[in-house]
Amino acid sequence: MAAHSVRDATVEDARGIARVHTRTWQVAYDHVFPTNRLAGLVEEHRAEQWHEWLSNPEERRHTLVVDVRDEVVGFADAGPTRDPESNRDLVGELYAIYVLPEAWGRGIGRALMAEVLRRLRADGFQEAILWVIEDNPRTRRYYELSGWHHDGGTKEDQMLDIAVHLVRYRISLVDA
Repeated sequence: MAAHSVRDATVEDARGIARVHTRTWQVAYDHVFPTNRLAGLVEEHRAEQWHEWLSNPEERRHTLVVDVRDEVVGFADAGPTRDPESNRDLVGELYAIYVLPEAWGRGIGRALMAEVLRRLRADGFQEAILWVIEDNPRTRRYYELSGWHHDGGTKEDQMLDIAVHLVRYRISLVDA
């Protein structure tokens, strides 16, 4: 299997990231959200949001992409934690990691994850967290195989106007 080249996202990647983000949600969460809600995701709105984020990067935030044939097929976004229970100087957070469904199983997610963890470690974070929808067994299994563990943290959130239960995962970045 060929190694996938991970690079920093640019403003020009906003539309590609939005396409991956929207398409992946529509497939990965089809058991969580009603079909009409997923179909109603507007790629253009996500592209505008990503354009704004990529135009005004925050300190220690990393948005990474993998291209195949000059098309974004996966992305990851990470930086200081947004969790109020955690120290922003010591704890990083994986905000998002998505790969187009048709590219699942090709090592793209592994390449993105390895680079995200390397970047967070280089930024001086000692550990990282992520939040995932509890009813998302495929993704939770992927995180566990990547070295993350459910630390007992939970919270409720609203996504697509639906209440969802999230669980927190954690990974040490020290001596890793």
